[in-house]
Amino acid sequence: MIDHALCFRPATEADAEALGRLNHQLIRDEGHRNPMSVDELVERMRRWLADDGYEALLGFDGDELVAYVLWRDEPDCVYLRQIFVHRDQRRQGVARHLMLSVFERWPGKRLVVDVLAGNARALAFWRRMGYRDYAVMLERLPPGDDEA
Repeated sequence: MIDHALCFRPATEADAEALGRLNHQLIRDEGHRNPMSVDELVERMRRWLADDGYEALLGFDGDELVAYVLWRDEPDCVYLRQIFVHRDQRRQGVARHLMLSVFERWPGKRLVVDVLAGNARALAFWRRMGYRDYAVMLERLPPGDDEA
């Protein structure tokens, strides 16, 4: 569990650069095939926060940004786009603490998240947080493009 207090605050457009860098680390850590560069991810994050209705909650250990959760409040649900915890902070309750803050914000609304099928730790985390399997997306890759 967390052995010290983390501080949380909402993200602003000024946080897009830091969030883009962390998003790049998230993509690598979860084995996602997204080929975007850090600069492209920063610009996408800036657009999401400025124009596309996304919001984020940032988690700080002192002055260091160590975690975030990114979502968009849609008419029928809250779509959780990303959650990230720095490698050194994982398995200490940080993600759980972030998500409890999100749950408090929307106590009566459906929350949804996409998880890569091969990310067993993430699947286990979301199930512990009360999420249930709803749908499975399957894909067929072109010949020679298998990455399984």
